[in-house]
Amino acid sequence: MASTFSCITRRKDGLYMARYTVQTATGTKRKTIYGKEREEVAEKLVEALSNRNKGLVFDAGSQTVGEYMERWLQTSAKGSVQESTYESYRNQVGRYVVPAIGRVKLKRLSAMQIQGMYRAMLDRGLSPRTVQYTHAVLHRALGQAVRWGLIPRNVSEDVDRPRLRREEIRPLNRYQARNLLKAAGESGDRFEAIYVLALHTGVRPGELLG
Repeated sequence: MASTFSCITRRKDGLYMARYTVQTATGTKRKTIYGKEREEVAEKLVEALSNRNKGLVFDAGSQTVGEYMERWLQTSAKGSVQESTYESYRNQVGRYVVPAIGRVKLKRLSAMQIQGMYRAMLDRGLSPRTVQYTHAVLHRALGQAVRWGLIPRNVSEDVDRPRLRREEIRPLNRYQARNLLKAAGESGDRFEAIYVLALHTGVRPGELLG
């Protein structure tokens, strides 16, 4: 531990700092760790050096959000979720995330930029639910970037998401219900029994299908 602490210096602003080097695909790079306490920096430095020695070195460098999202989809999302969910993730990324913030450097991405993307989506007439789902995908991807050591924190956590509006249910009146059952009976609709059960009991769709 003595050699670790000897690498730590204190800056004029009171923060402690430690530097170390790593080998990346583009050559040797110097990395810097900051902290308010000497012990905090020491612990971070020990972990960083351990990861370096294990080959766990990550550097966002000039990687854009679009480039990272593609890598995340291929190396993290794919295989960890169902195929339909993966395709849904890819659709959200390609349709909304990449066109809006895909060219932004991953390490420069801010909560304000994400907030602006959500605002633009709503202004285009997209539903709050679509924005919520896009946020869920982006939040998960950026969370993985933090765990991979590409960025220090998940900035999507500082974004305000739109509230979901609960749509009021308007049940059929007696006249409409009678016409529905009449039409189903005359046409021989194979779901006639379900219609009858739904109208007389009010059970939920999931229970009907079960």
